[in-house]
Amino acid sequence: MSNLSRFLKENKKQRETVKYAPTTALVDEKGNPLEWTIKPITTKQNDDIRDSCVIEVPVSAKKGVYRNKFNASLYQAKLLVASTVEPNLYDAELQDSYEVKTPEELVKEMIDNPGEYTDFVQFVTKLNGFDDTIDDKVEEAKN
Repeated sequence: MSNLSRFLKENKKQRETVKYAPTTALVDEKGNPLEWTIKPITTKQNDDIRDSCVIEVPVSAKKGVYRNKFNASLYQAKLLVASTVEPNLYDAELQDSYEVKTPEELVKEMIDNPGEYTDFVQFVTKLNGFDDTIDDKVEEAKN
């Protein structure tokens, strides 16, 4: 096997889907939290999500001048949606049951406990290869 052949796609290790129970509010008949199926996303998917969360906002007192603003909350919600295989957050019946119109709104309604939501964001972030959380980086910068 040549050195180049090691880099061919068929030799690339595939990242696995995992099970995770993001909330204790949704349980099975025995009272156990429901597990969701979560998958890692690709770099391209992440770029597309990140780009969709940037908007241009006008700079005050400078007519016709704009700056980019990143919506981190929207990015996190879109990352969760893109990584969630099951439940299907695009399902109209599921969205209707929570009276929402988008999968990003749905994930926030299904996991309406802020602590659980933050834990889920951190879990998905780590699953997607971002080892350091924002809190870790802030602590590191303080020291």
